[in-house]
Amino acid sequence: MEVQLKKLDNRDLLVGWKNAFEKNNKHRTDEYYERCLEENESGIRVTLIALVNHTVAGICHLKYESDYPYFYNHQIPEVNALDVFPEFRKHGIATRLVDELESVARIKYKRIGIGVGLFKDYGIAQRMYYKRGYVPDGNGVIYNGREVLPGEMVRVDDDLNLFFIKEFEQENL
Repeated sequence: MEVQLKKLDNRDLLVGWKNAFEKNNKHRTDEYYERCLEENESGIRVTLIALVNHTVAGICHLKYESDYPYFYNHQIPEVNALDVFPEFRKHGIATRLVDELESVARIKYKRIGIGVGLFKDYGIAQRMYYKRGYVPDGNGVIYNGREVLPGEMVRVDDDLNLFFIKEFEQENL
């Protein structure tokens, strides 16, 4: 399976991404897609789209300014919204996407962050991040960008996350 990674830099890729999401029952507003394109053009986000035979197979973002307050306050770029569609999984596409975004971040940053959901649907991602050297950031469970306090009740959904950091090895000069 030949995989191409393309940076979101034109409307054709945007439309292909949007159509692929809709086909896979992943719904986003038109404003979301437009914001992603604008942020790619302005350099505050890198969106990579994985293509297999000109078909969108997956997507992932690198947000230089994370919405997660701890990452934002510590200037930690965030790998965000990694998604490979079911029929394209187990071919290394997620690994390729994260490899590329880590390479991009490594140019200017000493570390990178990532968040992951806590229920079973995220199990493969949780294991992947651990194997890649990501460790918990030490801030506990976060719900919708806010720390979950002891005894607090929250919904177990896509907004319940644990965030991880990976330190980049510094090359000897």
